[in-house]
Order: sequence, then structure tokens, then C-alpha cells
Amino acid sequence: MTRTDTPPPLAELRREIDRIDEAMHRLLMERGEIIGRLIKAKRTAESGSAFRPAREADMMRRLVERHSGILPLDTAESIWRVIIATFTFVQAPFRVHADFSAGESAMRDCERFHFGFTVPLVGHMGPKGVLASIAAAPGDLGLVPVLPTIGGGVWWAPLEAQSAPKIIARLPFVERADHPAGLPVFAIARPHPDAIVSDVEMWSIRVAGWGRRPAQALASLTEAIVVPEGEFDGAALLLPVPEGRSLDGILSALVNAGVSLRSRALVGSHARRYMVSADGRLTPVGQ
Repeated sequence: MTRTDTPPPLAELRREIDRIDEAMHRLLMERGEIIGRLIKAKRTAESGSAFRPAREADMMRRLVERHSGILPLDTAESIWRVIIATFTFVQAPFRVHADFSAGESAMRDCERFHFGFTVPLVGHMGPKGVLASIAAAPGDLGLVPVLPTIGGGVWWAPLEAQSAPKIIARLPFVERADHPAGLPVFAIARPHPDAIVSDVEMWSIRVAGWGRRPAQALASLTEAIVVPEGEFDGAALLLPVPEGRSLDGILSALVNAGVSLRSRALVGSHARRYMVSADGRLTPVGQ
């Protein structure tokens, strides 16, 4: 600023802010009108969850890539999340059933960040109640912590049936070290065909002969979950298989390490994970 430059009067700056606020409100109402036409075009509530994780994951990645300025990324993302979740709820009302066994406050933060306060939240102490509620209400959504909780057991077993709900997303869509709602959770629902994204398939595997060598064979799958099962050396595995890797190749490595395969079942899939680096770049997370 030169000596002859003078800052705009505060009143003028405040008028600019008011103009932008009004424009944002009008755009939200316009979005609502379009959603109203979308509802009429669909004619009726679709079967399964109205959640569209493939589209939403892409929207969140694009938001991160274009974001700049003094507004914190957390704020921008949370605003968009509330907008998306609220208009999804307007299209087809649903409830979110959340497993509080990993910590109620962390799960509430995660649910409110991603779905806001308009979508009803129902808490459960353990994944069993979450999955039972989703099975009884096809449009509802469930949140279960990615990391296993004490007493959780083989919680994903009810997802093995072909007609059962499935894992359809992994939240948050875009990870960062200081995420205000960074608890990793699986979103589970009865997926609509438009909702399926298979960057990472999730497989339920049952084996016999589990031990140190098979565990070492899974070392590269950092989010594989293993639960001992049966009276002897059986185990139930929840395996993430990212695009570009072969389930058969992983199973062959396990067999070579001494296990025998008892069963396999696809229990869902989710979008590829991305991380915001310290310099603000968006990079895929290896699995």
C-alpha cells in the first residue's frame, strides 16, 4: 500500500460481506429447488441408503485441491459436509447409527462433522446394535470404528450374506494429521448401485492354521483386522484389497505361510484414501 492508498471504510467492507452472505444463502435455496426437482424426477424414495460415497469422496477431494486463503480447511470441509448431508436427508430421511464403544465423544465428533445436526444420531454400545438397526431400516447408515474394539469380535460377519448391508465408505474422505474428526470409521448401509465405489474391496476371510508366519505375510496390509476364532488356531480376517492388488495373490501368500482357507465373502468396498500433506498437497495413502 502506497502513501496515497487508503483502506476501504469499514462500512463498505461490511456491505461486501453482507452481499456475499446473501448470495450464499440464495445459492443454497437454489440448490434446494434443484433437489426438489430431483426428488420429483426420482418419483419415490430409492431402495437402500441415499448416501453416495463415490460422489462425495470426489467432491471432498476437489474441495481440498482448490482450497486456499485464510479460511481453515476444516471449516470449509465441515460446511460442505453439512450441506451435502442435509440435502441428502431432505431427499430421503435417514438416521445414523454409531458405535460408541471406541469413545462416545470421538464418534459424536465424527458423526456431527460428516452429517451435521439435522440427521438424527442413534448411539449403540458395540457394532452388533448398529448392524441390527441397519438391517431393520434399509435407508439408515451405520458407523463402526475401523480399529477393533474390545468385545467387538467378528463384527463384520453379518455383512457376509449377499443381501446384507455392506461397507460403503471409509471416513474421513480426506485425512490429515490434525483433522478435528479424524476417528477412522467404516460407513455401512444397504448400498444403492450408484453408491458403490470399489477402489478398496473389503473381504471377510476365515482360515485355519493361523500363526506368526501368516501374520507376517499380511504385514503390508496395515489395516487388516485379525480376530482369533474357534477352539484351535482359526482366525477371521477383515482384509482391505486395494485396486491393483489381487485377493488371490494375498490368499496364496497366506496358504504358503501355512493356513488353510475356510471361506471368503465380499463385505463391501470404499474409495481410495487420501492424505493432506504438511504443504497442503493431496496424496494417495498406500495400503
